[in-house]
Amino acid sequence: MYYKIMGVIAEPLGWLLTFLYDFIQNYGITLIVFTLIVRLCLYPLYAKQIKSTANMSAIQPKMKELQARYANDKEMLNMKMMELYKEEKFNPMGGCLPMLIQMPIIFGLFALLRNPLLYIDDPSMIIAVHESFIWIADLSQPDKWILPIAAGLTTFVSFQQTQSQQSPESMGQMAPMMKVMKYFFPVMIVWMGRTFPAGLTLYWFIGTGAQILFNFRLNKLRRRMKAEAELKQQKKI
Repeated sequence: MYYKIMGVIAEPLGWLLTFLYDFIQNYGITLIVFTLIVRLCLYPLYAKQIKSTANMSAIQPKMKELQARYANDKEMLNMKMMELYKEEKFNPMGGCLPMLIQMPIIFGLFALLRNPLLYIDDPSMIIAVHESFIWIADLSQPDKWILPIAAGLTTFVSFQQTQSQQSPESMGQMAPMMKVMKYFFPVMIVWMGRTFPAGLTLYWFIGTGAQILFNFRLNKLRRRMKAEAELKQQKKI
């Protein structure tokens, strides 16, 4: 059942991987190009999520004011909150939707690159997944140190970028847990990378590296939206 569910997404991604390999004829480079294409396709979702987060920050003072004013009247509080969302054209689910769309794609990619031959019906790929790449003798076998450590480092930098743009107040009770995750998750990636096929770890390293570059762009977008929101608020005053 698991393979059938994952196949809905993994098989179309497998067609793209095979198509790219037919042109490139090098599985390692194909994985890099494949990863960059997927990340570029997901970029609009990341941007939408950032915009939703920025909008949330902009109306946060008004939300706190309403929560303090109607602390003892939950029904009125909900009504006023809905009015605020409508006035500010804010969708409270806007930040969740991009993540919900991304998750099936991420799981499909994981399934495909962990067991590519389960989802790719092409004889040429049987040999391709075992090709060498730079120092890696076989991309279907784990790389014990270099790639996992590189993947762990890029994961840490990506976490650091994300958390640096969020204040402890915006994270609320999640702040201590997020601080622990910043260190725990990269270590977990290193540990898992030492057991996963090198092709999957290569995907994670390149994908997270691309995300770091995206974060520079998205953080600029976040700062610009925050400045515009503050300017708009000042004009209202």
